[in-house]
Amino acid sequence: MTVEDVVVDTIVYAGVAIAFVVTLYPFLFVLSMSISDPVAVARREVFLLPKGFSLAAYRTVLSDPVVIRSYYNTLWYTAVGTALNLVFTVMAAYPLSKRNFSARGVLMFLIVFTMFFSGGLIPLFVLVVKLGLYGTRWAIVIPPLIATFNLIICRTFFQTLPEDLFESARIEGAGEWRIVWKIVLPLSKPIVAVLVLFYGIAHWNSFFPALLYLPKADLQPIQIYLRRVLIQASPEAVQQFETGEAGEGIMAMVQIKFAVMIVAMLPILLLYPSCRSTSSRAC
Repeated sequence: MTVEDVVVDTIVYAGVAIAFVVTLYPFLFVLSMSISDPVAVARREVFLLPKGFSLAAYRTVLSDPVVIRSYYNTLWYTAVGTALNLVFTVMAAYPLSKRNFSARGVLMFLIVFTMFFSGGLIPLFVLVVKLGLYGTRWAIVIPPLIATFNLIICRTFFQTLPEDLFESARIEGAGEWRIVWKIVLPLSKPIVAVLVLFYGIAHWNSFFPALLYLPKADLQPIQIYLRRVLIQASPEAVQQFETGEAGEGIMAMVQIKFAVMIVAMLPILLLYPSCRSTSSRAC
């Protein structure tokens, strides 16, 4: 290796190391804050590694029936929403990938048009109300049924599949539904894994539609609960505890928000590497 190669490799490795530390530090900080001693957390003595050890915040969070209900709602929205997203995205992308589909150009123009221009928030809200979705679970999963960007990348992937396979299947008497189920989907594991990741993360992290369409607390996801905890655990409350003017309630509230963060992000942390490995094996 030449001197230039060594310098370039050093710069690249240093950049990757910095990006790794910057990305990992927030997660380690939140994790350390959630399992540290509550007194050390309130005194702001935790910077990277935990100070002491306590699972009181997790016991409080997991024993709250509101958290369990909110967690179930989020799991429902993510599972059902992602499944519907996959079905309708594949159903729309497959015909749009066919060059002999005469209306493909017009439909793609109308679909891409929605990426740049939309009716706005108020018309969407009125539409949800008129369709009878307001205050129901379907208000979270039906409006974002197909994401335009995901449809485009799925359609592009389908265009790379050899047309000869489809022609051979048609000669053998297979219909389009059978072709999609027996040929397209088995060959499309990489893009399916990507769509699961994109749609799953979007559903899990979504909270604004729930604020608009779900007035009942029984249907609200965990992100709404997390938002409520973050707002209640204000800096004024932390300062009040530090000065000794508050008791265990404030101390618990300071640490509970970090525990809720970990509980809320843990499934996505587990889902992401599994989807990545599935995509890599399929490729």
